Amino acid sequence: MRPNRLNPARVLLLFLVAVSAWAAWLGWDQHRDVQPDGSVTGPYEAWQVIGLVLTLSAAVAWAALRGHAGSAVLGITAGLTVACAYDWSDDSSGLFALGVVMVMVGTFTATSALSALITHMTRDDGRRGRA
Repeated sequence: MRPNRLNPARVLLLFLVAVSAWAAWLGWDQHRDVQPDGSVTGPYEAWQVIGLVLTLSAAVAWAALRGHAGSAVLGITAGLTVACAYDWSDDSSGLFALGVVMVMVGTFTATSALSALITHMTRDDGRRGRA
């Protein structure tokens, strides 16, 4: 099989990894915190988002190292987009759609960059060993 070819099974696997990671890191925390000054924060803490990013970065790296960068980009982006759309869809203001688009664009950009970097760094095009 040619590297970087979309593999439907890997796309689905990475989609499920992204949805599961969202549920594990962010899906359980649904309440906002009221600060002493009356301001409201949340529902997510920084450590949760960092954990999600590191988990999904590891999944992208794993796939890219095995020659499935395209599957990683598509699967992780689609999974994270669907998970946040589902989680945020109860927002009555409708602004959740803007947030979902921002997550989609950001995830696509980050997974593409990481996949490209790993693919470039591990590419063996015959130049190794030449002086």
